Amino acid sequence: MTETREFDLVLYGATGFVGKLTAEYLLRAAPADARIAVAGRSKDKLEAVRADLGPKAADWGLVVADSTDQAALNEMAARTTVVVTTVGPYLRYGMPLVAACAEAGTHYADLTGEPLFVREAIDTYHDLAVRTGAKIVNSCGYDSVPSDLSVYRLYRRTVEDNTGELTDTTLIATLKGGVSGGTVDSGRALMEAVAADSSKAKVLAHPYSLSPDKSMDPDVGRQTDMAVRRANTIDPSLDGWVGTFVMASHNTRIVRRSNGLLGWPYGKNFRYQEVMGAGDSRVAPLVAAGMTGGIVAALTVGSLLSRTAVGRRLLDRVLPKPGTGPSEQTRVSGWFRMRTYARTTSGARYVATFAGKGDPGYQATAVLLGESGLALAFDDKPEIAGILTPAAAMGEVLTARLRAAGMTIDVDRVHE
Repeated sequence: MTETREFDLVLYGATGFVGKLTAEYLLRAAPADARIAVAGRSKDKLEAVRADLGPKAADWGLVVADSTDQAALNEMAARTTVVVTTVGPYLRYGMPLVAACAEAGTHYADLTGEPLFVREAIDTYHDLAVRTGAKIVNSCGYDSVPSDLSVYRLYRRTVEDNTGELTDTTLIATLKGGVSGGTVDSGRALMEAVAADSSKAKVLAHPYSLSPDKSMDPDVGRQTDMAVRRANTIDPSLDGWVGTFVMASHNTRIVRRSNGLLGWPYGKNFRYQEVMGAGDSRVAPLVAAGMTGGIVAALTVGSLLSRTAVGRRLLDRVLPKPGTGPSEQTRVSGWFRMRTYARTTSGARYVATFAGKGDPGYQATAVLLGESGLALAFDDKPEIAGILTPAAAMGEVLTARLRAAGMTIDVDRVHE
């Protein structure tokens, strides 16, 4: 961007639960001279957020914009270098802001875990964003930065070691944290979209549904998100069983899109899966099967209930509400560790570790999103634009920022 804009970064959705946490993080982490604004649909609530942040935020701007007011979103996008948004579910509320940023050449970061939203953004606004130079970066929270950067770092290490391309690569997630009301609401938005248009189920099911070029999709046979397997099939050093990781269906597609956006450097034989440990007891296989079956059952039942008004009201009563979250003590005591095991075409083995403190869906996500926004606002980045992934848009600079913020991002070669 050659023109001077009023703000470096606008945080849209600052009055929501994760929005407030992100605002608190930006207050600590942003440069002292950063020009920041908080945005949302209520001026009174924005003023309250700014006041709660204290005197350091006294000069932060206030921008009033409703997600249904395209003119207001267009004006907001034109005033800033970067928009960071926590306003979801993105399928319901997010596309007008993507349109505004793509048109204005404004960089953008969100927290979406919704493949249907990303696919629609690609189909509708990728070419426009390329023309204007806008980096529209999806999934900049716990979904899917640890997954995306872990595989990116593995790829960079294999290049340094000259050990060939990546082949079988599997992430094993361990974490302590609660279920976000916003994440649940995003899941409902996906189910409602499929209930309204059954053809969208194909997008959710296809492993390369977010691919930038269908003709270049690797032909590596069947790839499935559902997993019940012995851990030693991932790496001989592991014991017990694993089952499907709850966010695998989104994270795997973001990682595969990164491979495509970067020119397929991970390799044409790159296979990727995400799982969680189920232990090594006698009942571990049943636990792993239950983890996987539970995801399938939740999707099936949720999709059926989403088809009727009565079913939707029932979901309203039993599911966590969007905008809600755990206590500060619970958020601070949470943690996550993602270990990604990889093999290469030369037979070399690696393991990447991505770990952080704080509840993954709240405390850690505020750091991941905040640093993504700051990277887009202030750091030198690859000359790439369009609908992007964290690794493709800012892999090196975001890695450096998150390490400086206290997260562990390491890659080790496994020697026989």
